Amino acid sequence: MRNSHLRFVRLVAGAALIGAALLTFVQAPVEAYKPRVLRMGFVPSENLQHIMRNAQPIVSAMSRELKMEVVPFVATDYTGVIEAMRAKKLDVAFFAPGAYVLAERQAHARAILKAVRGGDGFFYSAIITRTDSNIKSIRDLKGKTFAFVDPVSVSGAIYPKALLLDEGLRPERDFAQVIYAGGHDATVLAVLHGKVDAGATFSNDTKGKQGSWHEFLPLDQQDKIRVLAYTKPAPSDNIAVAEGLDPEIVEKIKSALLKMSSTPEGRKNLMDIYHIEGFAPTTPAEYAPIRDAFNRVGHRLP
Repeated sequence: MRNSHLRFVRLVAGAALIGAALLTFVQAPVEAYKPRVLRMGFVPSENLQHIMRNAQPIVSAMSRELKMEVVPFVATDYTGVIEAMRAKKLDVAFFAPGAYVLAERQAHARAILKAVRGGDGFFYSAIITRTDSNIKSIRDLKGKTFAFVDPVSVSGAIYPKALLLDEGLRPERDFAQVIYAGGHDATVLAVLHGKVDAGATFSNDTKGKQGSWHEFLPLDQQDKIRVLAYTKPAPSDNIAVAEGLDPEIVEKIKSALLKMSSTPEGRKNLMDIYHIEGFAPTTPAEYAPIRDAFNRVGHRLP
């Protein structure tokens, strides 16, 4: 199991202690702060070098719009971004929805924008296998090898685990081996090349036309992936700001990213890095289903 899982456990345990302390002491109001340099976090949804390379045009555009220096921070896993914001080293970040609800609890992050793909602000998880596999249903996965993306990835772990539980399967008990591939691209490739029998990844629809395998595989290999099942829809990834960030800067961030999603160049940059078509306003309340799913699979939120 990857180190990110250990870090996840430590994050949850640490946040539980923090929560206990807050029962004793009343938290003082957080004073707004105005950074001279805006620190922007990016999550590793796929190959780290890909994210680092494609973050630069977004950082440059944000710097122009905000008229201040913007520096990127690219973590090696989802929990790295959470830890950075909790340590006051990030002002704003792209968050996968699962990472967001942890950042919300542990670093008091606040969602301000959600990603839009295919005209929608939600997505699905797909459990996939090879087309030539003899696995025909979820129940056929018992005794097989399986790849999740990251312990806090909604489409790559949390929602598919909930689906498996509904079908009477517990990964730690019923699978021969479980791996955490670290990225959606790595999960798709693990399934394609037979390193695992099946895996969990994202899909933007339930028709088999806009899955991660369409984005990460060449056209002549896409039909080698078959979907066993889709989960219910989940609210999409988001942009969240750090606790206490100056409200004027928050509004400028929202304006800059909405402007980016309205121009051809901006949309290309967003598509290149996270396959995002644009943004829409959101609030933390929209992520209640994610919090419920965490509790459903046993990752109790503090």
